[in-house]
Amino acid sequence: MGAVAELLRIMIIFVLCGALGWVVIEPIYTANEVSEAYSWTGALAILIFLFVLYRNKWQFTGWYKGKDKRKLSKQVSITLIAISIILVILPFILSSLLS
Repeated sequence: MGAVAELLRIMIIFVLCGALGWVVIEPIYTANEVSEAYSWTGALAILIFLFVLYRNKWQFTGWYKGKDKRKLSKQVSITLIAISIILVILPFILSSLLS
């Protein structure tokens, strides 16, 4: 039962926090038509960032008490956050190259 509750919790966290992140980021992308076309990379960046937050912080506060709960390594966390930042910036780079 704890695993099902934890899966529901994960879905709620990702949907609510993802929507909140998109509400913040989306107006920035709508300033330019070309960057708006590639705004999906910003959505992907939000999901990657939420994954890192979940694996490093939020998984330890849930209902599931399994033995296999481990943080991401520091190198993996930094790499994923760097990829997330690049994905947020990518529509602006593409819009300047394609304009």
